[in-house]
Amino acid sequence: MSTLFKNKFKIDSTRLQTWDYSNPGWYFITINTKKHQEYLGVIKNDKMVLNAVGRIAEKHWLEIPDHYRSVELDYYVIMPNHLHGILILNDVETGHAPSLQSNIIRKPSLGNVIGNFKSAVTKWCNKNGFSSFAWQPRFFDRIIRNENELYKIRKYIDQNPLKWDIEKNNPENINTDIL
Repeated sequence: MSTLFKNKFKIDSTRLQTWDYSNPGWYFITINTKKHQEYLGVIKNDKMVLNAVGRIAEKHWLEIPDHYRSVELDYYVIMPNHLHGILILNDVETGHAPSLQSNIIRKPSLGNVIGNFKSAVTKWCNKNGFSSFAWQPRFFDRIIRNENELYKIRKYIDQNPLKWDIEKNNPENINTDIL
């Protein structure tokens, strides 16, 4: 749904309005490339083969806990045009942004972590000749509520490369409700 703001349409947030996204929890994240362009690599023999941009995305993803003491990583997969991952926000209150700026972020929010990740990858791309690279605005998330959901999400992440040939031409499948 969209609303008018300053005579422009504004897309309403997909975030759960009653939830504080700096709260400790387990979150299933999907981040798409702009227009679902296959910027991150290719699938060969049902396995993801990362290109230079995909390797940088993976490097920055794996470095998230280095920049945020309160964040842990669980399963993830980088696909040609999106990334799925599970982030765990813990109750540790200090960390800093990947830009290493002097400001300290207390209890970083999920949006802050993902925004800084996307920014770091985009900055690298712009500095290294991949100026056409872009992420879609926003990202998709799901608060993982129990062990059964966690199991299903981990299985979905593991099997994502195997399903690429079936789902690659259906961008709506990237956001499929797997539960």
